[in-house]
Amino acid sequence: MFEPSYYRRCQCKGTLKDKEGNPILDTDGNPKIGDIGTTCPNLGKGHGTWAFYFKGEPGEGGKRARVRRGGFAKLDDAKKKAKELYDAASAGTDVSSDEKCGDFLLRWIKAKKSLARTTRHGYEEHIANYLLPHLGHIKRLDLKVRHLDRMYDAIEKENAERILHRLRVDQLQKDRDNAHRAWVKAAGKKEERRATRRAFLDANKALREGRRGLRKITSAATMHRINDTLSSALAWGIKREAAFSKNWAQLVELPPVTRPKPLVWTPERIEHWKRTGEKPGPVMVWTPELTGQFLDFVKGDWLYELWHSFIFLGPRRGEMAALPWTEVSLDALWLRISQQIVEVAYELYGEAPKADSVRTLSLSLESGDNLAAFRSKQEKQRQEWADAYVESGRVWTHENGEALHPDWISRRFTRLVELSGLPPVRLHDLRHLAATLSLLAGHDIKVVQEKLGHSSRQITSDTYTSVLPEMLRAEAESVMAVVPRDVPFEVRTPLVIPEQVWQNDIAVFFAHGARQSEDTWAVGAQTQPDTDLLGVINLAGRGQKDAANAAVKWVRDQCAAHDLELVRVEDFNDRYPEEERAYFSLTRFTVARSESPGLGGWELPTGLPPAASRTTRRAPNRRQKAA
Repeated sequence: MFEPSYYRRCQCKGTLKDKEGNPILDTDGNPKIGDIGTTCPNLGKGHGTWAFYFKGEPGEGGKRARVRRGGFAKLDDAKKKAKELYDAASAGTDVSSDEKCGDFLLRWIKAKKSLARTTRHGYEEHIANYLLPHLGHIKRLDLKVRHLDRMYDAIEKENAERILHRLRVDQLQKDRDNAHRAWVKAAGKKEERRATRRAFLDANKALREGRRGLRKITSAATMHRINDTLSSALAWGIKREAAFSKNWAQLVELPPVTRPKPLVWTPERIEHWKRTGEKPGPVMVWTPELTGQFLDFVKGDWLYELWHSFIFLGPRRGEMAALPWTEVSLDALWLRISQQIVEVAYELYGEAPKADSVRTLSLSLESGDNLAAFRSKQEKQRQEWADAYVESGRVWTHENGEALHPDWISRRFTRLVELSGLPPVRLHDLRHLAATLSLLAGHDIKVVQEKLGHSSRQITSDTYTSVLPEMLRAEAESVMAVVPRDVPFEVRTPLVIPEQVWQNDIAVFFAHGARQSEDTWAVGAQTQPDTDLLGVINLAGRGQKDAANAAVKWVRDQCAAHDLELVRVEDFNDRYPEEERAYFSLTRFTVARSESPGLGGWELPTGLPPAASRTTRRAPNRRQKAA
């Protein structure tokens, strides 16, 4: 039964008295002085605070713990807290516990026996670097959402300091590089070279000292992962022992995180990268043409077949590093992803992937031949290395048979991309490329999902699909192009798209309209503002929308007459300032042409050409049978 007792008490000092009201004396016979608490004569309105106590449920031996709390300015506050604690105690919470949040988090991570190694490592980093420093000293029962808000505010404050530190280091780096260039230029000038060398050494020392204590910025995505770790711990505490009244982590508001959208290396983006060295985005994807150039470049690399597999199969690097020959069938043309290598602090551990990531991948004839060719290369290296060869049983190895480290695979790929001169992509970006190539080949998103090992097709669609220029053919036109207006116009110069405008059978050009008089417009097609006109029309129109609609009808007619496909229409009229929209219009068109060989001169084939590559793929099996 809930029967709390409420009383006032204060922090006043005075003579201590026993139950009969007599002063308590010390060994010298003097009255003892201490906190008089509930016996203070001044207790009343405006003096002292409210406290309460109640007896909890019987514990071991039938003893009932007494729960006390104090320091409430109002009686209503004390009653509210007493009810809260009683309800928590009735639900099984140990309300008399003084356990700190830090102790609880360490107890939680120790109790989680089934965590994957990488997941555990991430949780432990979050606890050690963020949760313990900011929340570890708080009593578990006192934890509220305001404590979490303060933690994330402190993290953002630390981020600001780290950004300033990083900017200082960047400036020191530039100073060091400038000093080094000055030293190199002073070659042959003894006195000047001595001075520039000293300046370089001083700048290099300043850079080393400036780098001390440099730490990474905690991104918004990392803050969300920290909060997920805390939420998991609180949910475990609530479910197991009613340790918290609420999952406070679910009430926190954090900065939004936007997943970076994969971007394709178009000619315009490549030109910008060559000129400035800047990537348009963190996740970039090659076009099929660039992909082919990379494969041609790495044709002689020891791991050419591995790079080919990454591009066309889309595996994770840990899955490739762990793939054994026992999970590959060169006759049936499949390989099974059932293992992975994970890296924790550069140490390698083998473990099973998530259930959705265990999958069987079908191999094309070319992929099968590649694996057979790599096995032959391995056999040749095994003979050359003799007893020094390492029998790892892995498909992908170094020349001496040692298994590949996942991080080494990434660094090797990055180096090959640099040497090729192609625009940069990360090794993980090849998963985006594999997904996009599969969609470009007409495969269903469900097939791509199973190929990549995702738990749902939504993840595949949201994460790994990019838009290649060739895929523009499948896009619908803009609303303006779908519902064109019939605006009469006169062709002054027919539209002609010269050969130099076409890039991979895609042409992009603009229709720029300008008002000539009150109700007369001229629209010219150009690739750039300062280039020659590809064609011109005149029309009677009331505004820029009429000019744009006439341009759409003009280009659509030209496409129909010359067997071209109008792929996309983009209205840029809103780019003009408000005061100029009555005088100008701008529309961009993307047009595609398709040239495919005809069937003339062909008869229906009755056989197939000799499959030389397939014979090569089966060669290892015949040698084994002969042996």
